[in-house]
Amino acid sequence: MTTLTIKINERTKAGKAFLTMAETFFKDAKGIEIIESLDKASKPNSKKPTLSEQIEIGLQEVKDIKNIKGKRKTLTELLNEK
Repeated sequence: MTTLTIKINERTKAGKAFLTMAETFFKDAKGIEIIESLDKASKPNSKKPTLSEQIEIGLQEVKDIKNIKGKRKTLTELLNEK
């Protein structure tokens, strides 16, 4: 399984069109899952999240990490990358 992350500005015409197209095209597709995540950078004026919201965000991040099925690299492999 491959995970693809796309950053979309929902306020732009192209962003709205892309989201509509993706939701329509992948609505009933098996093997493709659209995961929405909170982008903290997109909400600079938002209030500080409550403890329960922080826990929910943390749990979602853990689930996202666990869903990555790819082979993980060892520390030595990471250090040897160029």
